[in-house]
Amino acid sequence: QVRLVESGGGLVQAGGSLRLSCAASEINFSLYATGWYRQAPGKQRELVARMGTGGGTNYADSVKGRFTIFRDDAKNTVYLQMNSLKPEDTAVYYCNAHWALIRSEYWGQGTQVTVSS
Repeated sequence: QVRLVESGGGLVQAGGSLRLSCAASEINFSLYATGWYRQAPGKQRELVARMGTGGGTNYADSVKGRFTIFRDDAKNTVYLQMNSLKPEDTAVYYCNAHWALIRSEYWGQGTQVTVSS
């Protein structure tokens, strides 16, 4: 059974940093486009950062220059390094793996990130 397990969320003061991890079982992350999404209370889920299979990345404008997505293929894990956190970054963060060619997509269970002012 495919599982994406996120970790690394928590409570941090504004200006602080967190690193989220997403470990996959039963799939090879290097074959999937991987991404981090977030959903704040009362808002729609939005893309935060995405990495294609070739390593190309794209980011939401609101996090450019502050967040970095990267992958460790040896550990089959995707990370989101979050620096200079702001209260508006508070949300549940979800890991996603998507392979459009075979219509395969998986989501993690989410990890809460709370940034206090």
